[in-house]
Amino acid sequence: MRIVLITPGPGHPLLSTTTALLAPDHDVDVLDPRTPLPVPEPLADVYLLKARTPHALALARDLERRRACVINSAAATALCQDRTAMAALALGAGLPFAATRTFTTLAGLASGPALSGPVVVKSRHSRRHDVVARVEGPSHLRDLAAAHPDEPVVVQDFAPNDGWDHKLWAIGDRLFAGLRRSELSPGGRGPTRTLPLEDLPPGWPALVHRVGEVFSLDVYGVDIIDRGHGAPLIVDVNAFPGIRDQPGAPEALAALISRKGRT
Repeated sequence: MRIVLITPGPGHPLLSTTTALLAPDHDVDVLDPRTPLPVPEPLADVYLLKARTPHALALARDLERRRACVINSAAATALCQDRTAMAALALGAGLPFAATRTFTTLAGLASGPALSGPVVVKSRHSRRHDVVARVEGPSHLRDLAAAHPDEPVVVQDFAPNDGWDHKLWAIGDRLFAGLRRSELSPGGRGPTRTLPLEDLPPGWPALVHRVGEVFSLDVYGVDIIDRGHGAPLIVDVNAFPGIRDQPGAPEALAALISRKGRT
């Protein structure tokens, strides 16, 4: 079987270890996300989309039109980059997702009616170094808008919590979990600590699997905060996150690739 990684970073720990597991029995190649269209023949049996640039998504769409197997699909990957669409899909499916309002620009938000209570302001389009901030009041919002006036944003009410993000990852049917201080906490984000699945509140594993079904994802992450007594609130869904330092994750990814390649 021939497997191709669409990524600018094949040395990423998850990818490199998975490649080492697959290499004895399969051919594993790398496709630069900037490769001009169309992707040359012959097509591989499986492509892993570990890139989110517009051109990488165009590559994936080209492959899907030609009936190639792509993990995750271009449509599912793109959906997870649009926080407005993400919230609409999740809430429409009955998932406990944070209520989300969309504003055309941060400047427009700051010039509108005052927001009540602390809120979380995020870039509408998820990407590296995007805007994610807890805003306490009008002066803070004006400062944020001055720095990013034309940024399209979403606004979510700040949900009281213990300051920890539960990082849940899925690779096919396998789940992995970690705890990390929220980037909105006073001390800022810290390292991720592995969390045994048996320590999750009841119902959370099933919730993560349901997210995968709703978003049509095979490899994904779900960020959840505990609102108290195990009540989950989903604040983000990510397509093909890093899933670093999780024992068993490369083996799970290799098994998923092998299974997809046989179908």
